This record gives sequence, C-alpha cells and structure tokens, in this order.
Amino acid sequence: MSLLDKLLGRPLPSAEDIDQKVGPLAGVVVFGLDALGSTAYGPEAALTLLIPLGAAATHWVVPISFSIILLLAIVCFSYLQTIPAYPEGGGSYQVASHNLGSTWGLIAAAALMIDYVLTVAVGISAGVGALVSAIPTWQPHTLGIALALLVIITIINLRGLRESSTLLALPTYLFVACMFGVLTAGLWKSIASGGHPAAIAQVHPLSAAQAASAWLILKAFAGGCTAMTGVEAVSNGVVAFREPHTKTAQRTLMLIAGILALMLAGVAILCRSYGIGATEPGTAEYESVLSQLIGAVSGKGAVYYVTIASILSVLALQADTAFADFPRLCSVLAKDGYLPQGFANRGRRLAFTLGIVVLTVLSGSILVMFRAVTDRLIPLFAVGAFLAFTLSQAGMVAHWRREGGRHARKSAFVNGMGTTATAGALVIIIVSKFVEGAWATLLLIPAIVLLMRTIKRHRTMVAQELTTTEALPVEHLCPPIVVVPVEQWDRATQRALRFALSISKNVRALHVEAEGQNGELRKKWAEWVADPAARCGLGTAELVVLPSPYRAVLQSIVEYVTDLAAKNSEGHIAVIVPNVVERHWYHRFLHQQRSELLTALLVLHGQPRISIVNVPWYLQV
Repeated sequence: MSLLDKLLGRPLPSAEDIDQKVGPLAGVVVFGLDALGSTAYGPEAALTLLIPLGAAATHWVVPISFSIILLLAIVCFSYLQTIPAYPEGGGSYQVASHNLGSTWGLIAAAALMIDYVLTVAVGISAGVGALVSAIPTWQPHTLGIALALLVIITIINLRGLRESSTLLALPTYLFVACMFGVLTAGLWKSIASGGHPAAIAQVHPLSAAQAASAWLILKAFAGGCTAMTGVEAVSNGVVAFREPHTKTAQRTLMLIAGILALMLAGVAILCRSYGIGATEPGTAEYESVLSQLIGAVSGKGAVYYVTIASILSVLALQADTAFADFPRLCSVLAKDGYLPQGFANRGRRLAFTLGIVVLTVLSGSILVMFRAVTDRLIPLFAVGAFLAFTLSQAGMVAHWRREGGRHARKSAFVNGMGTTATAGALVIIIVSKFVEGAWATLLLIPAIVLLMRTIKRHRTMVAQELTTTEALPVEHLCPPIVVVPVEQWDRATQRALRFALSISKNVRALHVEAEGQNGELRKKWAEWVADPAARCGLGTAELVVLPSPYRAVLQSIVEYVTDLAAKNSEGHIAVIVPNVVERHWYHRFLHQQRSELLTALLVLHGQPRISIVNVPWYLQV
C-alpha cells in the first residue's frame, strides 16, 4: 500500500458513490457542526453588546434569543421548501439564480463562498484560542496549532464524506449530549427553586441595571444572529444524502434546527435564571458565557471539564461544514460555467478535491495574515450568511408567486416575512460592523462576481470556438516535416528518431553544437541513422547542425522550428522531443529538464501549425 493510500485511503470507483451518501444522523455531523458550534458564540455575541446594560442584560437575552429562534424557524421553513424545489443542490445560489436572475445568484454564491472561508478561519482560531487559554504555555504556538488542525481537517475531508462523518461523530454527539445534560439539569434546578437557583460555581457579578436603547437591542439581536450561520449548509449538499435524498435532507435540516433552537433557548433561560452576563473580552476577568453557565449548574468538576472539552472540539471542527459545502457549491458553479471545470471533477475518494484544496489555501492564508487571532472576523462572516439568507427567501417568494395556488400564497407570506427579517438583520450587521471590517466583505462580493462572470465569458467563447458539427476534413493531407532535437546519441534519441521515421519520410535531426565540441555526431550520422533508414526505405533523416557560440540551445531550436514553419506556409511541423523520465521524483534534481522547457517555449510561441510530441524513455535505475 502506497503512502497516499495510507493517508487518504484507497481510490474509490464511481460505482461506490452511493456508499458515500449519508443519512440524517451522519448529516448532522457533516452539515451541522457550524450551526451547532455557533451556540458557543451566538448568545455571547449578543450579551457582549449588552454589557452596558448591566444586570438588565439578563432580562433582554430571553426575548432577543427567542426572536432569533423565530427567525431561525422561518429560515428553516424556507430551506425545507428549497430542498425539494432544487434537489440538485446549490441552495441560495440556485434559488436566487432561477427566480431573481443570474446576477443575484452570483451575489448569493460569492457571499456564501466568503462565509465558508471565514467559517474555517474563525472556527479553527476560536477553538485554538480557547485551547491556549486553558494551556497558556502553548500561546506562542497558536498559529502552528491552527495550521496543523487545518491540515488534519483537510485530510479527513479528502478521505471522503462518509469517512469524515464517522471520524467527527464522537465529538459532535458528545457536545450535544453534554449541552443537553447541563441545560436539562439547570432547567430542573431553576423550576425547583422557583426561577432563582443557586449557582454552584460563582458567576461574575453584574453592575446595576441600565436603560436600554432600541439601537442597542437591535445590535444585540444582529450579533446573536451569528448563531444562525451554517443553517443553509444542508440545502447546498442535497445530493450528498441517501435516497430519497430530499426527504433525508429535510429530516437532517429539521434535526439541526431543532437541536440549535433548544440549545439557544436553554442558554438564554438559564442566563436569566442564574444572572449570567458577558464579561469584557481581552481582560483578565474574562470568562465565556457557557463556561459561567456550566460552572453555575454543575460546578467546576469532571462534568465541567468534559463539557468544555466538547465545546472546544466542536468549535475547532465546525470548519468541517465549510469543507462539506464550499466544494459542492464550487462544483455547481463550475457546471454552470462560472468556475474552472476542475471544481466539478471528483478526486480519488469521490470528494471534490480542487474545492477542498482551494478552501484550505484561502482559509490558511487568513490564519497566517491574522496570526490565528481572528476575533474581528467573527461577526463578519454573518454578512455573507445573511445576504444569502435574504436572497434565498426573496427568491422563494418569487418562486411561490410563479407557482400560484392557496398553499403557495401562505408559503410566500412566510418567506416574505423571512426576507424582511433577514434583510433587517443584514442591514444592522453591516451598519454596526462597517468600520470594523464589514466594508471588506462588501468589496469582495462584487469582485468575486466580476471574476466569475469573466470566467463564464471565457468558457463560452472557448466552447463557441471549439464546437463543430462538420465532418472530418480529410482533403489535402500530407505527412508533416518532423524535427527531432538531438542533444547526444543515446537510447532516448534512438526511440524518438524511430517514431519520427514511422510517421514521415522527411525527418530532420536538429543538433545544436557548442564551440569546441568534437563533432562525433556528424561523423557517425551516416553509420548510425542515414544508411539504416535508407536501406529500409524510410526516407531521409537529415542531420542539421546549428552552431551556438553563446550556448543558447533552446533558443536556437525554437528559432529554427519557427523559421521552418514560416517557410512552409502550407505544411505542418511536428517536433518530436526525446524525454528521459526518472524512476523516482527526487532524481529529477539530478538531470536537466530541457525537454519540458523546450515544450513550454514552443507552446507559448503559439504557432498553430507546430505540434509537439513527447517520446519518453523510462529509466530503470
């Protein structure tokens, strides 16, 4: 078994694609980690903005959280309708393209692509940040740990969808079980104590209550909406589910949304019951909301550390959702002509390899740029998610209006409310975070749309140029003039000349002779080549010697071939390039790579009547 097989697994034939499909439980792992992991920072983002309210923040967290849950339900309903309407996947991109036009579809796609890249960077950095907070001695190695984790997640996803769900199942289910255990225990204590349970581990005290402004509440609502990022993931990957894939995808989405809603509601209620608010990030007194809540319910014993460990693992691994969806979105865009065709091709494990690699490079670049400290990026990926939500909802409104009927009117009304709510949240996010960096997202989206349109235009022009229904033109065919560059007399040269003589009777062996060489090839040419070829009636095999006082070997060959093509305006020139192929990759450094350079120079010259054929000699040593 090769190293590649050990690392990525054996290659999978296309016939095994059905075995890579996932069911609802595995789908929660693959497509739900982003949404479920947002429980750790969604409520905290809202409470952090409410710090100026002091103790009053705990009273506002419940209505804000339940407003977010209501919005989550509306968005979930929309995607439940999207899945059967667009079972080929693509989610917001497909809905917006088909109902609002290609431009809005590309805007939705660009927003989602940015969202997925930031999800990887933010998720990994948040998990590593929490880890080094628990183990301060690892602080200097933050970036190295983050990049190592990125490589591990990349390898897991290159092994295929089914295997990634198996490897990530334990931390996901452990997180859900721990959170539900803590929330259930906390709610039971709250009910038993009449709504005022005693905290086992002391929570941070809150200042006196302050009056709230409408703008502050709206900002807190928009901040808490980061808990909804990732909800669209299932609709982008419908084809990844087992048959009936639309029903399986819908069940998975309902599971993810249901678990997320219950956790958000439980966290909000217990924050109010225990009087838990956010602490100022970056200060010595900082402690996350979930850390305070778990400590208040269970103390700082084994349950606390296991639950915190599960939260950290899900935060670090929530990038897997982006790895599941980004390549699939790119594959849909590639099939529509907006990205290079390579994004639509499946690799050795039936995964979209190019999309996975590109996502790794982009997210890794962000981690390096920000040294894996991406706190400023946490609210920014909500811009892309909510822009996609809004366009998807608006697209479904147009879809239902086109469909017509009583059921369609009700669905359109719900989607219309969702459009208004998500658009409002999007405006608040952009306005409140514009100076902090949201402007960069707003510039990137049109830039990506312009790039995709440019790619589409190029691919369309190429298809128009290459497409034909004409019969093969066979008139006026004649053998080409064959040129064989000969550096020295060896077996690779022999093989190239044999092939040249088999396709044409007009062969020219081109030898560039530096000053001071003894001319042995000229002396032996008749004995080695010309006489044997003539005896077998294979035509001429002329040796052309080019002097090169300045050792410009490749330049001399290219100039000769192009001049020959210019003098034979009606004929075709075939350049047969002998190529020595090393048995091991590291042997390449021991040999000149003139064959590859010559091929590249001839191709870049762009002469349509010059063809290049590489004839390899495979070394056995």
